[in-house]
Amino acid sequence: MAVQQPAGADPYFPANGDARYRVHRYELSLDYRPGPNRLGGAARINAIAGRAPLAELQLNLADFRIGRVRVDGRPAHYTHRGGKLRVRPAKPLRAGTAFTVEVQWSGNPKPVASPWGGLGWEELEDGALVASQPVGAPSWYPCNDRPADKASYQISITTPSAYSVVAGGRLLTRTTKASTTTWVYEQAAPTSSYLVGLAIGKYQTLLLGDPGPGGVPQHGHLPAHLLPQFSRDFARQPAMMDLFQELFGPYPFDEYAVVVTDEELDVPVEAQGLSLFGANHVDGARGSERLVAHELAHQWFGNSVSIADWRHIWLNEGFAKYAEWLWSERSGGRSAQQLAAVAHRLLSTLPQDLRLSDPGRKWMFDDRLYERGGLTLHALRCALGDDAFFGMLRGWAASHRGGAVTTQALQAHAARYTDEPLDDLFGAWVHGTRLPPLPRPGLG
Repeated sequence: MAVQQPAGADPYFPANGDARYRVHRYELSLDYRPGPNRLGGAARINAIAGRAPLAELQLNLADFRIGRVRVDGRPAHYTHRGGKLRVRPAKPLRAGTAFTVEVQWSGNPKPVASPWGGLGWEELEDGALVASQPVGAPSWYPCNDRPADKASYQISITTPSAYSVVAGGRLLTRTTKASTTTWVYEQAAPTSSYLVGLAIGKYQTLLLGDPGPGGVPQHGHLPAHLLPQFSRDFARQPAMMDLFQELFGPYPFDEYAVVVTDEELDVPVEAQGLSLFGANHVDGARGSERLVAHELAHQWFGNSVSIADWRHIWLNEGFAKYAEWLWSERSGGRSAQQLAAVAHRLLSTLPQDLRLSDPGRKWMFDDRLYERGGLTLHALRCALGDDAFFGMLRGWAASHRGGAVTTQALQAHAARYTDEPLDDLFGAWVHGTRLPPLPRPGLG
């Protein structure tokens, strides 16, 4: 017998999130001690009930000890099992009404299990980092863990003063008292729960280039001994920022930070206004420069313009992959056409059973999705021509800034930039599985 999914549930992660309400702001107050890996937290969650009265609501939160739960200042009944914190207000919330949930919790944070290994809060040898994509956010705070439920955040974190804290957003205050320091960050832009990034470590901070009047402040945070390599590997990031603003439109957030941990990471990880790299991505020879471009591009595609649910992940990864090719093309490397040919040859040797529009949870991070996604953008560019294509990208980023999108929305948007039908192109590249011929300018 099939298990019935909750209404509005993500088809890939039906246990995560609650579509019966939406959050518009999280205020998190955290205290973290790296030695014992001890986290204490208090959350104030401002939300709005949906179209039906709300007798119960669900938050996702890993296995912590719960101190108290209140709704609109009144104690609420709750149960906490299997990563779900079910909260029952003293009386049902009326449809469309605003309400506030307060939760206190404490314990030893650890990654949550997933098909891709542990996700979320990761204790490092000397510090911690958060890499939550796609469902790791509940490893450290209670949240409505749906990519489309985007909210503003204020995060206050107290740690021993020897450690720096980096979070996505603007640093409001840093206050030292005795042996601890409290860092307060504000992320005003709507943010998906999995994109709330955090790094705690002994870092040196430097400015990447001079943003000038109206520019985007860019900072690097890294162990001091990696500074010589980092200074070369990330030297061209300000030029990437300039190029992507030309091609995609204005950078969508207040500032951008990159963190390099003193440990190796399998892959870099994007967060809102922040990207996390491992020491293995810093070699002093720009060996990972395409990844620097990839993570920066996610600030437009994936972070500002988010996905409605995880079936549409190619809209994040395909766009960021194509941004790698655009950076190469515009910085003296191989052209997008040459890189598309390389990707096409690779895909022609691999199984052709992946559908971009719905790859399935098992394949949502498969390399084929990235490469085919990039090729799909190249096919659109070839079909539209450069002027219309880049106008389409800028329009997509502008009209959906701070929102959530679907594959169908992209097809409808792209159709506005050409008199020719795009049904066959989307049918072959996005909705089909067989690899179409290599797209070429003028041919699509």
